[in-house]
Amino acid sequence: MNFPITSQPLDTGWRFGPYARGSEEPGFDDRGLMTVTVPHTVARLSWRNWNPGAWEGKWVYRRRFDAPPGADGNRVFLDFDGAMTHARPVLNGRPLRDHLGGYLPFSREVTSLLRPSGNVVAVVLDSSFNLNVPPSRPAPHRPESVDYWQPGGLYRRVWLRVVPPVFIADVFAKPVHVLEAARRQVIVECVIDAASVPPGEARIGVELRGPAGDGPVSAAAAGVPVGAAGQVTVTATLSGLDDITLWDTGDPHLYTVGVTLTVDGAPVHEKRVRIGFRAADFRLDGFYLNGRRLQIFGVNRHHLYPFAGAAMPDRAQRKDAEIIRRELNCNMVRCSHYPQAEAFFDACDELGLMAWEEAPGWGYLGDDAWKGLVVRDVGEMLRRDRNHPSIIIWGARINETDDDVELYTRTREVARRLDDSRPTAGAMAGRLDTEQYVQDVFAEDDYSSSRGPDGKKRPALHPRGPRTDRPYLISEAVGTLSGPARFYRRTDPQPVQQGQALAHARVHNLAGSDDRYCGVLAWSGIDYESGTGRNIRESVKYTGVVDLFREPKPGAAIYQAQVDPRVRPVIAPAFYWDFGRTSPVNKLKAAMICANLDRLVVWVGGTEHARVMPDVAGYPHLAYPPSFVTFRRVSGKGCPELRIDGYLGDSLVASRSFSADPARDELLVRADDGELIANGVDATRVVFRAVDAYGAPRPYVKGQVGLTVDGPAELIGDNPFAFADAGGVGAAWIRTLPGAAGTITVRASHPDLGSASAVITARPTA
Repeated sequence: MNFPITSQPLDTGWRFGPYARGSEEPGFDDRGLMTVTVPHTVARLSWRNWNPGAWEGKWVYRRRFDAPPGADGNRVFLDFDGAMTHARPVLNGRPLRDHLGGYLPFSREVTSLLRPSGNVVAVVLDSSFNLNVPPSRPAPHRPESVDYWQPGGLYRRVWLRVVPPVFIADVFAKPVHVLEAARRQVIVECVIDAASVPPGEARIGVELRGPAGDGPVSAAAAGVPVGAAGQVTVTATLSGLDDITLWDTGDPHLYTVGVTLTVDGAPVHEKRVRIGFRAADFRLDGFYLNGRRLQIFGVNRHHLYPFAGAAMPDRAQRKDAEIIRRELNCNMVRCSHYPQAEAFFDACDELGLMAWEEAPGWGYLGDDAWKGLVVRDVGEMLRRDRNHPSIIIWGARINETDDDVELYTRTREVARRLDDSRPTAGAMAGRLDTEQYVQDVFAEDDYSSSRGPDGKKRPALHPRGPRTDRPYLISEAVGTLSGPARFYRRTDPQPVQQGQALAHARVHNLAGSDDRYCGVLAWSGIDYESGTGRNIRESVKYTGVVDLFREPKPGAAIYQAQVDPRVRPVIAPAFYWDFGRTSPVNKLKAAMICANLDRLVVWVGGTEHARVMPDVAGYPHLAYPPSFVTFRRVSGKGCPELRIDGYLGDSLVASRSFSADPARDELLVRADDGELIANGVDATRVVFRAVDAYGAPRPYVKGQVGLTVDGPAELIGDNPFAFADAGGVGAAWIRTLPGAAGTITVRASHPDLGSASAVITARPTA
C-alpha cells in the first residue's frame, strides 16, 4: 500500500550558536554560526570536569528546508525527540507553542505555515538550570543540586512528518489474560486525529503479525465515528491467540500490531507498533514472569556519555542495553532518573532486558506548576512507551522525595488510566515506615552498611527486612555510599577495585536469601558525570561496574559470571595479574575469581598453584558464587604467567592465561561496529586499552594516546587522551559525515605500547 506519509529527518545542516536578538527571524544572517548535526550538545565536553557554566544560557538552532514530498493536501508536523531544556520553536518568523522539559518528545503542526520552498525553522533553546521544570529547580538552587548533569542542546533527533488530513495519532496494543490461552486477547486502542470530517465512512483494520511479518495471526475491524474535527478514540480486540509465544528474558518473542485507517474503503494511513505477550507480576513473595518466580538481577543506568552528554545516536543507545544484558547478564535495568531514548527500550525489547522507566526528578518537589509538569511527564512517558514489553513497571513517584499523597495519587491515577497492565513504584530512601506511600510496589534505595570481620564498611540490607503490605524491590544498593570505598576507579589499588565486585556479590546474595525481596537494581551499571555529593572526583561518579567508556571494571566480574555455562563458560578475575609498584596482585589477601564452573585449577609459572571451588558457603544465594585464591607468596620476579583452567564435571571447558611481563604489552584498538550509515548521525565506539600478551587488561599505564582518523568521519573524544588518568583504558566515538561513504581508519598510538587501528566502512544511505 502506498500511503501519503513520509518522515523526513532534519538532522544535518543546522546553524548553531549563542542566541542573539532576532536570530530566530528568517532574515537573520547566520553565516557566522557553526554548522552542526543533531543529536548535538551546545558545549564541548571532555570525559570529566564538566562545568554547567559551559551549557547554561540561551542558544539558537536554525535550519532551512523545502516542503517535504507529499505535503500538498496533507498535514505536516515538526517532531522533536528531545530538547534540553526550554525550547521555543519558530517557523518562518511565526512562534510555535514552546515546550518546557528536556526528556520527552513534542510535536508542533506546521501545515498552515509551510511554504513550498525556503522555509526557515529556528529553535531558541534555554539550557539554564533555574527553570521551574522537573528535575531542575528555581534559584537559588544550583545545577549540582541534582545528581546528574544536564548538558543542553537538541540532543535527540528532529523530524518532519507528513500525514493525511485524518490519521492515526496513537496506538496502544495491550495484551490481556496472557497466561490463559483461551481468553488471551490484545485490546487495541487507537487515537484518530481529524482536521475535518472525512468525506466518507472511516474504519480501522487491525492485524497481528509475527516477528518475520508472517500471518496475520489475528485480525479485527471497527468503525471510526468522526463527527467533527479533533481526536476520537476507537477500540478493536484481537482474539484467537492460543498459539502465541510468550516474551521472556531468554526468548524475547515480539509481534507487530498493524492498524490501517480507511475512508470509504480506501486506505489512507497505517501505523505499526511492536508488542510482546508477557505477564510481569510483583507479589509479596517476589517477582513472577509468566507465572514463574524470577529473581530480579539488575543495575541502574544514566544515559550520559563522555564528550557528548546525552547526544548519542540510536546505535550507541542500543549498545548500552546490549552491554547490560549480554555482558553483565542483567535481566532488568532501571532508567534513572528520567525517560531515556526510545531506541534503548527497542533494544531492551529485542534482548529480553526488563526495564523500569520513571518520570524526571531527583529528591525535590516544587510548587504547583512544577508538580503539574510531573503529572504531565508521567502521562507523556506512558503514551510514548507503553507498547514496549520490556517495561514492566512505571516510576510514577519522583526518586527519593518526601510523601505527597495528593500529587502521587494523581500520578498513579494517570498511569492507571493510560495503562492498567503495569504497576507503579517510586524509589524511597530510609522511609520504610511511611503510611503515605500510594504506589503499588514499594521500592527502596537501600544503602545500609555493616562492619565486616576486618572492621571495614560493607553493604548490607535493612535488618528489619522488607515491608509486608506491598511487594518489595531494592531500587538502588551498593554504589559508593555503603562501602567499602567512595570511588572505584581503574587508578585505585587492586583491593579497592576488587572490593566493588565483593560488594555487589554480597548484596545480590543477601537479596536472594529471602523470597520477599523481588531483587536488586544495583547502583550502578555505568559511571556517570555529576556535580553533587562527597563521592565525586573531577565531576565523575565512579559508581559503575562499567566505566564511562563502556568497558567493564574488575567490579563487573561477578555480573559477567552469572550466566549458564552451557551458554557461555566464564572465567573473570576481579583482579589484575600485575606485579608493578602501584598495586601488585600479591598484596591481595584473597584474589577473587568469578566463574560459572564447577572447579578451577590455577597455574602459576607453569606449576599448579591451587585447586579452588565456588564459595557456596559464603554466597549460597548466588547462582554462580565466586572462588578465592591467595597469591601472597607468589613473587613477581621473573614475571610468572597465570593460567586458570575451568571444568564442568571432568571436562575442561574454558582456560584463560595472563602475562606478568609488561614488556610484552600491546595497545588494543577495537570498534563496536564495522559498518556505519553515512548520514552524519550514525556513530560507533572505538575502544583503546593496554593489554598483556594474552589480551587481558593491564592497569596503571602511564602516558597519552594520540588518535588519527582517516576517511569520512569525525572524532568525538579527547585527542590526545589522558591514558594514565583513566587507568589504561579509553574510548572515542566515530561519527559519519552526511552523504560521505567510504573507508574510515582510526589509529591510536602510545609512546610505549606502539600503535593499532580499527577499520570501519561508511555505507551510503538507502
